[in-house]
Amino acid sequence: MTTFRISPAVADAFPDTLIAVVTATGLRGHEPWPATTTALEDLERQLADGTWAPADESDPRIEAWHTAYRSFGTNPRRTRPSVDALGRRLAKKGSLPRINSAVDSYNAVSVRHGLPAGAFDLAHVTGDVEIRHADGSETFTPLGEPGTVENPGPGEIVYADATDVLTRHWNHRDAHRTRVTEDSTHVVFLLETLHATRDGHLLKTAAGELLDLLTEHSARSALHYLSAAHPQVGI
Repeated sequence: MTTFRISPAVADAFPDTLIAVVTATGLRGHEPWPATTTALEDLERQLADGTWAPADESDPRIEAWHTAYRSFGTNPRRTRPSVDALGRRLAKKGSLPRINSAVDSYNAVSVRHGLPAGAFDLAHVTGDVEIRHADGSETFTPLGEPGTVENPGPGEIVYADATDVLTRHWNHRDAHRTRVTEDSTHVVFLLETLHATRDGHLLKTAAGELLDLLTEHSARSALHYLSAAHPQVGI
């Protein structure tokens, strides 16, 4: 069992945080995922029609993450929260990237609801995972750059396991080691809000949509929540 937890310091600094933890076991990444394809195409069509647009930095959901980034020393216009970067890419290019069905699923849900999302292949996670402030000694190898090693700045909020950092700047970029591929069969997906009082209903809707996309292509799936009141969950 892997335990995911929010450190006391992060919970104190962001007491209204709510994180949906969605797990899928026996994931079948090589088969067609028609519902995910439809979800991506629907977003792109709505954008082209002018009936919908992704949240930008003027939206309270994105602005909250910009404020959080600044609080731990990150410039959010240089190093953007994942959902901000994804929405900007969609608005500019008119389409979302196609990576693989599992990643495409959380990207579609993330940008639709203006909530950061990510995922880890649990086969490559070592020990427990904690959302905590970095002390500056940790290492991080960015997704797609297996030969690169970075050191998060002291005070930066990261996801970290027993080996090294899994996500820098809370939700800016995931690590190469735990990346989700078509071969991944045991995956944890995360959706986040800093303002559960305001946006908790959006998070729960988004988590339900993601669970629906995954359930058709996995042997077993489950949904849990992390918060300051419930700071850890075993999966």
